[in-house]
Amino acid sequence: MTLRTSGSGRLAGALAAALAMAAGAWGCQRAGRPIRFRVTMPKAMRSAPADGRLIILLSRDPAREPRLQIAQNVNTQQLFGVNVDGVPPGGSATLAAPDAVGYPIESLAGIPAGEYTVQALLNVYDTFHRKDGKAIKAAMDRWEGQKWNTKPGNLYSVPRRMWVDPEHGGTIDLSLDKQIPELPYPKDTKYVKYVRIESKLLSEFWGRKWELGAFVLLPDGFDEHPEAHYPLVVNPAHFPTGINAFSTMLPDPTARASERTAAEGAYNFYKDWTSGKVPRMLVMAIQHPTPYYDDSYGVNSVNNGPFGDAITQELIPYVEKTFRGIGQPWARALTGCSTGGWEALGMQIMYPDFYNGTWAGAPSPIDFRAWRLVNIYDDNNAYWYEGGWGRVPRPSIGARGSNDVAPKNRMEDDHVALTMEQDNYLELAVGDRGRGAGLWDGMQAVFGPIGSDGYPKPIWDKRTGVIDHDVATFWRDHADLSYILRRDWTTIGPKLAGKIHLTVGTTDQWYLANAVRYVDAFLKSTKDPYFDGSVEYGDRFIHCYQGDPDKALAQSSRTVFQRQMPQMAERMLKTAPPGADVRSWRY
Repeated sequence: MTLRTSGSGRLAGALAAALAMAAGAWGCQRAGRPIRFRVTMPKAMRSAPADGRLIILLSRDPAREPRLQIAQNVNTQQLFGVNVDGVPPGGSATLAAPDAVGYPIESLAGIPAGEYTVQALLNVYDTFHRKDGKAIKAAMDRWEGQKWNTKPGNLYSVPRRMWVDPEHGGTIDLSLDKQIPELPYPKDTKYVKYVRIESKLLSEFWGRKWELGAFVLLPDGFDEHPEAHYPLVVNPAHFPTGINAFSTMLPDPTARASERTAAEGAYNFYKDWTSGKVPRMLVMAIQHPTPYYDDSYGVNSVNNGPFGDAITQELIPYVEKTFRGIGQPWARALTGCSTGGWEALGMQIMYPDFYNGTWAGAPSPIDFRAWRLVNIYDDNNAYWYEGGWGRVPRPSIGARGSNDVAPKNRMEDDHVALTMEQDNYLELAVGDRGRGAGLWDGMQAVFGPIGSDGYPKPIWDKRTGVIDHDVATFWRDHADLSYILRRDWTTIGPKLAGKIHLTVGTTDQWYLANAVRYVDAFLKSTKDPYFDGSVEYGDRFIHCYQGDPDKALAQSSRTVFQRQMPQMAERMLKTAPPGADVRSWRY
């Protein structure tokens, strides 16, 4: 970083010397324009060359490490990212314009001069040699759920306060002298058990050992009734760290209101679970991350591999065998919200004979005419509403109202939290070629084709937002659940009748109600057979509405299992084949 001085003589010399010492203290070296960050990987931190995404973070808030302050809203701090290949132990890599991509400010030159906490992080990539012959570099999940800022094995620097002034240029030196430690293996409790198995199907596809995990909630009386076999409820959403809706711990009365509400809900579920108020079933939460996202969406895809088959043919049978599941299609149900809502519906549609009903709340877009606020078939640009005289930014995430009051007493903000362009630039800064580990990149890997480079072929240009309609056609044919229902109803309709139950809030801040309305219109038009399910809208409810409109979402979201499981049991008992075990689990 170049420092400018003025004056002459002894005073000027003393001032120049002081400024030069200050520059050294702040970690900057005199250099020419433009500004750049030079990051060293000490030999002690890694014995082999490293590929990955080098990320530089700048924060005005010294309270926490910058790597923990990136957010999808105006309270975010700044990051820049660039690819690095083969950085040797003891070597260095440089982040500079024009290769560096930033969020929320795109260019290094756009950073205002000022004092920042600065940190470097290397999101380490592995090389995968897939069954299809493609070789890609991407971040392997380390059982953290594809979180680049807390991923075990990633290297990072100690945060440092320094003056940064892009206008004057220069080099800032940082050192990757810390490594994120491995996570402990989850421990079993009386009610919650953890399993992790190798998937032969996924190992074959990815060319390396690949595992799936699951937390399983056991019914009360499991040990006392060894003759009992149980139905299974599958919740596939995101990357769970337990059965978060369930806790045997008394709530902390001194906790914040939102934390106390969640803890009270989890403890109340435990009390209902052990008092016979809910049917006795197994509840399963799946860990199935990919190199592109924290979960696979529970279905097969050309980019991710046969995750749907691995879940249905390997993981679920293992859980049912290990924990005395009934192991028959009539005794399985799906539930989930948001990403889990798409999965709960998508897994039911893709495997119509394997599951006996789905309760999908606020599903990620199930009709791509309303992929949030983008129609991927008719719109030309995902980032902008375009007209003859100009364009307007397209929102990605809306305001989130309070969950702590009844909806009729809540006033919505209705502001835009993030635009589509901003949301996608965050992912692009974290990783190019669909490796940003965010929702857009995650869905792109599930829904889309493979590009010529082996990575997911983009649905739109990440920098401009221009949509590729050939890719959109592939999406439609393989993953648009609404289109698939319409296209294939004569064959899958008889297998889905009575199984589909959808809920969504009308003011969902991820704009998910529109896609549900498209599906609702079709379902209600069905004949031979009629879909015979339910679609419910929570008037003015926000994200993850799953029924019970008379209560605030903070309360109703904590009673989902208590409300859904009796409906699941009723469905199972109604459709169980002759001779099925409908008694041993009903003690």
